[in-house]
Amino acid sequence: MLTTTNYNPDVLSCLANLSNDEVFTPPQLVNQILDMLPPEIWSDKNARFLDPFCKTGVFLREIAKRLMVGLAKQIPNEQKRANHIFQNQIFGIAITELTSLLSRRSVYCSKKANGKYSVCEAFDDEQGNIRFKRVNHTWENGRCAFCGASEEAYARGEELETHAYQFIHTEKPEEIFNMKFDVIAGNPPYQMGSDGGTRDIPIYNKFVDQAKKLNPRFLSMIIPARWMAGGLGLSEFRRTMLEDRRIRKLVDYERMDAVFPGVDFEGGICYFLWDRDDEGDCDVTTISGDNASAPVARNLSEFDVFVRDVRALRILKKILSVKEPSLSEVLSARTAFGIVSNFSGYRNKQSPGDVCYYATSPRGRVKAWIARSEVKINQESIARWKAMVPSAYGERGTRPAMVLGPSFVATKPSVCTQSFLFVCADSREQADSIASYYRTRFLRFLVSLRKITQHTTREAYLWVPQQTWDRTWTDEALYKKYNLTKADISFIESMIRPMESKNE
Repeated sequence: MLTTTNYNPDVLSCLANLSNDEVFTPPQLVNQILDMLPPEIWSDKNARFLDPFCKTGVFLREIAKRLMVGLAKQIPNEQKRANHIFQNQIFGIAITELTSLLSRRSVYCSKKANGKYSVCEAFDDEQGNIRFKRVNHTWENGRCAFCGASEEAYARGEELETHAYQFIHTEKPEEIFNMKFDVIAGNPPYQMGSDGGTRDIPIYNKFVDQAKKLNPRFLSMIIPARWMAGGLGLSEFRRTMLEDRRIRKLVDYERMDAVFPGVDFEGGICYFLWDRDDEGDCDVTTISGDNASAPVARNLSEFDVFVRDVRALRILKKILSVKEPSLSEVLSARTAFGIVSNFSGYRNKQSPGDVCYYATSPRGRVKAWIARSEVKINQESIARWKAMVPSAYGERGTRPAMVLGPSFVATKPSVCTQSFLFVCADSREQADSIASYYRTRFLRFLVSLRKITQHTTREAYLWVPQQTWDRTWTDEALYKKYNLTKADISFIESMIRPMESKNE
């Protein structure tokens, strides 16, 4: 039994993260990822491994440990075996100068690869095979042409880190080491500020695409799961990932903090295995809380977004088989009246010719008044009844979830900011019916399949069928209409919380 006097934890499991988007990978997770590779690769003395975004060096360290065991019979002398592995088989590109030192210390046991205490005697330079080269962003119209970083935020002096990652700031990544790799694995940076820090854009997709250019035998990365259904600028990346039949394994965590404790990043996290020489369905494992599903063979490209849970997929297919028009066809676009969320030209007292104005604030929903002349677009909708729903609602993976904020019927004539989506109605009774539909677990469950972050677009309602607006809709009526089983209902209600009515 371990005691406090002999417990010696792995230092790489104890390090604090640099930031939410540059997180250190726990050794346990690294080994789960490496376990996806074929066992025989650890006894192949010619196999080459690359981590193109080293932070702590944990991927390379764990790879080296496995090779030291796998090559013991082929290279019996331990020092010669270590020299061969470190010099010829494992390679890394650090993301910063600091992480290059940390990675070399983890892998070579010395921040200098040729240092006195290095476990490898074959290097004649300080970097060894874990390289760091400071490169510059390529500014075009205020942003980097390679990663999209904001020139305002990242055009810094030599004394500051610019986060211009070498691996993706080149058209020819193969020239960094001038060799072919059998395995590329690691945990890339996730995002960069694109407009001065007020909005973040994902960049992990750029690392995946760049790694594929090197055409390794195997590629495995841990990345945010937002790509499955959303993410700024990820439409093409999502399409190529879902259509790539070489993705053979996918492990999907609903919550990021299940993998990276203390990291708050909505949408969850996943890791995958891409196998260059083997196409087919993907074995998908879904992990929700303490529950992990058995791997299920899935065709990832069945829909334009990825339905993460196979139980939800079965329910969705049952509902889509009815072939009804989508609610997204009658739902407003975001910013339907051209009024952004920080609009300040409203007033608390009504003047002649004003229309009712709905917005949000840190204290909740705002109902005020605005001159009709302020509204430049979609004026034909002003005088109609509207059933409104917030366009943003976040819970960080809470289950059961609410998914959407409270719906309500807007007084007519009325407008709203981009904080709301709405469906127009011909009467108060129709609007009440639509609002009741918003509140059902049934509708919010279908939205949740396409909504992976707090923001909800019209596209998130694509799988929600339209109904007749002549009644108050309840889950019981909808379950019956679509012939959902007790198991279907139980699953929906385990995922979605009830919602109370909050009409005007």
